[in-house]
Amino acid sequence: MNRKIISVINQKGGVGKTTTIINLAAGLSLKEKRILVIDLDPQGNATTGLGLSNSGTSDNTIYSVLNGNKKISDVIQKTEFENLDIITSNVDLSGLEVETAGDSRRAFKLKDELASILNDSRASYHYILIDCPPSLSLLTIMALVASDALVVPLQTEFFALEGLTQLMKTIERIKSNLNPILEIRGILLTMYDKRNKLSSQVETEARNFFKEKVYNTAVPRNVRLSEAPSHGVPVLIYDKLCPGSKAYFSFTEEFLEQEKEIETAA
Repeated sequence: MNRKIISVINQKGGVGKTTTIINLAAGLSLKEKRILVIDLDPQGNATTGLGLSNSGTSDNTIYSVLNGNKKISDVIQKTEFENLDIITSNVDLSGLEVETAGDSRRAFKLKDELASILNDSRASYHYILIDCPPSLSLLTIMALVASDALVVPLQTEFFALEGLTQLMKTIERIKSNLNPILEIRGILLTMYDKRNKLSSQVETEARNFFKEKVYNTAVPRNVRLSEAPSHGVPVLIYDKLCPGSKAYFSFTEEFLEQEKEIETAA
């Protein structure tokens, strides 16, 4: 099975990263794909957005795996959505960088642990999706080292592309030193407002620069998108017909089409 570990990443906060991961996960699971979401953000928003608690009392989290106390297979939890599992996160994760300071292989910890899932035929996920924190920290480096590809949500607002140059530099560094196969799978335009001239300017710039890497779907600003997480439900399930849901359904289709193209090219 062609397993893909994909990180959703942008070191800027508030660009729709977690919204993208929970709705891509939900969209793929509705298409009969088995999905594992790894919440690698100490804020734990993907955890609560999929209906689980990030209160900090559980030790069945990604933190317990990365600090060496648990095996990754022990902390996978079911969500209430079919085909969709999660490894949760909480605020404990923010201490990891300091605690692992002496470990020279710490950048590979997540990759090493994920190898055990990938080699376990019972787990058989089609995709493992990693929600990265909004910074270029150790956690992000761990995700970049473990991933096959990246999806980058890009907010169609001023300075959006400037932020990307920093991310691109980091990706290049990781490629040359730690993970030669890493690539950007696609750029997803988020918070798009077609009445706003700036949105279309950012879109034009992004398409000129990244060409076909930019998905055709652009996710609009949509109240339902911001309401859904507080109910612990992806917007695709919370309100199937709102503009945000339609965009994420369409993004899921594009994502799967892309997979076919990658396989044919290979």
